[in-house]
Amino acid sequence: MHVPQVIKIKRIEKETPTVKTFVFDWNIVDERPGQFMMVWNFTDEKPMSISCIDPVAGEIGLSIKNVGKITNQLHSLKEGDKMGLRGPYGRTFQMAGSKILAVGGGIGMAPIFAFAAEASRRGLELEVISAAVTEEELLFVKKLEKFGVKVHPATDDGSCGFCGFPTLLSDDILQDGDFDMVLGCGPEPMMKGLFEIAEKYKIPSQFSLERWMKCAIGICGQCCVDEVGWRVCAEGPVFWGHELRMITEFGNYKRDSSGVKHKF
Repeated sequence: MHVPQVIKIKRIEKETPTVKTFVFDWNIVDERPGQFMMVWNFTDEKPMSISCIDPVAGEIGLSIKNVGKITNQLHSLKEGDKMGLRGPYGRTFQMAGSKILAVGGGIGMAPIFAFAAEASRRGLELEVISAAVTEEELLFVKKLEKFGVKVHPATDDGSCGFCGFPTLLSDDILQDGDFDMVLGCGPEPMMKGLFEIAEKYKIPSQFSLERWMKCAIGICGQCCVDEVGWRVCAEGPVFWGHELRMITEFGNYKRDSSGVKHKF
């Protein structure tokens, strides 16, 4: 079904001053970490990563950062209000290996949190770097610790945890540990740096890319990446590191709604 389901907001959790998690009752069939939903505010649609999947409670959650017109309108909604959802779409993160480092920058922590919850249920050893500009914008640190996950907070201003970019912290952690997999989601220059670190240590990696999406089902071509022509909504949004070696635009530029290139 590619028609939005109009559904009531069951619960709203305020994560940071700019991020809220919207929780819905949902008939979970095959939803997996790394997938996204198209969110309709009855005017326009935007892709949002699934941050919570609870098959026992029959709930999914979308963590949304207030960054513009549509998200500002969504943040004004209350519990019991309605929005449209269609999906889930996209390729998921793969559970591979027994010891994993996952890195989320800003709202990129949304799919990382969903992955961490599933990895915890499976008994995998997981360490997570939650990175933000400042302490009050760090996402899911306490929730992850409740799962028994080892969390490394990192802030640009040094207000909490490691002071500096998460790539620098990742390098320190990876050279001292025996990791089987690296995951990343966040600003693309951050992911490009993490990709290069994973390549240096010869560790398999997966990354969730963001591109301008319209249809979300691989028809319109709006989210295609250059050279290989992969559609981020269909072949992605999660790509393996060995696949990203073939995409020269990764970490360098992306296109806006009209197809114009913009450097990072």
